Amino acid sequence: MAVQGGGDCVASGPRLGVEEEFLLVDPVSRGVVPGAGSVVGRAASRLGGRVSGEITSLHVETRTDPTWSVRGLVDQLAEARRVVAECAAVDGLRIVATGTPVLPGATAPPVTPGPRQERGTAMFRGLHDELAICAVHVHVELPEREVALLVSNHLRAHLPLLIAVSANSPFWEGRDSGYCSWRSMIWPRWPVAGPPPRFTSVAHYERVVEMLSSAGAIVDAGTLFWDIRPSVTHPTLEVRVADVPLSVWESGLVAALVRALVVRALGAVERGDPGPELAGEWLRAAYWRAARDGLEGALPDVGTGRLRPAREVLGEVVAELAPVLRACGDEELVRGWVRRLSAVGGGAARQRAAAGRRGRLTDVVDLLVGQTVGMSAGLGVRQSV
Repeated sequence: MAVQGGGDCVASGPRLGVEEEFLLVDPVSRGVVPGAGSVVGRAASRLGGRVSGEITSLHVETRTDPTWSVRGLVDQLAEARRVVAECAAVDGLRIVATGTPVLPGATAPPVTPGPRQERGTAMFRGLHDELAICAVHVHVELPEREVALLVSNHLRAHLPLLIAVSANSPFWEGRDSGYCSWRSMIWPRWPVAGPPPRFTSVAHYERVVEMLSSAGAIVDAGTLFWDIRPSVTHPTLEVRVADVPLSVWESGLVAALVRALVVRALGAVERGDPGPELAGEWLRAAYWRAARDGLEGALPDVGTGRLRPAREVLGEVVAELAPVLRACGDEELVRGWVRRLSAVGGGAARQRAAAGRRGRLTDVVDLLVGQTVGMSAGLGVRQSV
């Protein structure tokens, strides 16, 4: 990976990749069902290592190969969704891209067997009852761990905006939660989840991890569930804050924004900027506002706490990132996707609109089934903007 010009993205990097999580549903009952084993096995014959199971047998996870191109990334995401949907259909199942299941029956989901999962169940107990949640994870190539941690300090302030942009989980157990991202309310209940601490060095990070391990709060490094973390398995910084979006172009938008924020932060780190000091109270309040109201609501300003429309904040951030997005070749895509998101509304708004037409939550599941793949398969990037 090479970064030049104080944070410009050049042809040699940084590469990025995306992981998306989906739930399996029955097309008749519209409820979630276990069945990941056979679906993953069938899909792996076509996608290889780009598909796997997850913590429960309700989940299927797909991932892209590392790429410099956001356009290519979206093509990979669309292909993976299409293949997994086709493989699920063989078993009479469908896949849905939603941060939480819509209908009842997802509590205490069947955990995938294995000694690591058994240790997790023994440690986290009732928290495993709410594991039927889905996220999108964005990896940006940052092989130097100390640099990755310092970049993380700069990204913390933007996590609430990423929640608002991706919010796609208004329903839980058959009722409207009143939130746009109920997943963002569920996930921080875990002992090591939510925004990461502000780290000053690798040594500081390792001390914190050792303390958490000694406290019995993690099974291993893979259960450091912070919304930004150095990846356990890849030379990347992993941003895990977003609900899985309803469509691949929204995942592309989140990925492009994350990479641009990382590249800009790299320039700041090179200049010796340690990143903003953020009060934990501000982050907690900002997470809550973003999760409650999504893109249709307001976010507190980092400096003053004053509420500002989330759409205004998004537009301002995109304008600030324009030079980096342009250097990465992503500016036209991102501006087009932001216009489209403003026109159609966030995922939560679209789910609620489907529920409101006839007052049936089954209609929401039908929307999810149709748009998870229908807005992806055969949909070129130029069309999606």
